[in-house]
Amino acid sequence: MKRGILLCGHGSRDKEGIEGFKELVLLLKHCYPDRIVDYGFLEFSHPVYAAAVERMYLEGVREITAVPAILFAGGHAKNDIPYEMNSLQQQYEGLTIKLASHIGITPSILQLAKKNIEILEAQHPQTDRKETCLLVIGRGTSDPDANSDVVKLMRMLWEGMGFGFGTTAYIGVTTPLLKDTLPLLERLPFQRVVVLPIFLFTGVLLKRIYEQIDTFNSTSEKEFLYTSSFETDDLLLEALSERITEAEKGSPNMNCQLCKYRTQIVGFENEVGKEQVGHHLAVKGILFEEDEKIEEKKGLLSGVKKILGI
Repeated sequence: MKRGILLCGHGSRDKEGIEGFKELVLLLKHCYPDRIVDYGFLEFSHPVYAAAVERMYLEGVREITAVPAILFAGGHAKNDIPYEMNSLQQQYEGLTIKLASHIGITPSILQLAKKNIEILEAQHPQTDRKETCLLVIGRGTSDPDANSDVVKLMRMLWEGMGFGFGTTAYIGVTTPLLKDTLPLLERLPFQRVVVLPIFLFTGVLLKRIYEQIDTFNSTSEKEFLYTSSFETDDLLLEALSERITEAEKGSPNMNCQLCKYRTQIVGFENEVGKEQVGHHLAVKGILFEEDEKIEEKKGLLSGVKKILGI
């Protein structure tokens, strides 16, 4: 019986982000040469999970370890991906899908965040971290459990690396938003702000973060510096490998103590016991497919212009 690993991505409208994810898949294949390693996306990009599982099944795979390439446990990790994997497992005779937990805050991820900050600092004049503010930016979700993990990561980096102050912001869905946080930081007594966006790869949201910071920085009296996304660092591979091992040999359960679906959380009491189903089924692959059609039309138009000498 063949065994496989399915890397479950979120998907992006940004092709650079998709290429970065594909590089991670190639590296994972080298780490697991005895497995069939494939990938799929939840939305915006191809292949979707269903296509990847079908491909693996036709290759003879009957046991799949599905690994969410998701940093924090919001709706995608708690609802969409489990729903998709449960549905797909039922469609194929003899197929078992073991779902690993999301990446979360691990020693590897903390080291990777620290590494990105140190790379950034090495590119600029040295300054005392006690005189520097750390700003950690998350994607933002409707789940306070996931949002609080961004704060926890920030706090561990703040204390562990000795910054003078630390805070968090989000690019969407929840507050405080980045655009509202930047003016507040302008009032603090720190001349340098190190910005750490918590994203695996580049994409629409990360570029939006950079754009907002650049715009604000152009009139600010302070120095705002930002790191890159995590990309295909060995430490990210290490974190994914930990989740694969847990799913196959240990317990892949996520921390449910503060999950709004399992216990009453202040302000979310009415969501206890709520049915957890995927809610991105209408957008799977759509935008990416439309982009390809647009590019195809551009190519045809360019060819016609050449023929006509336009």
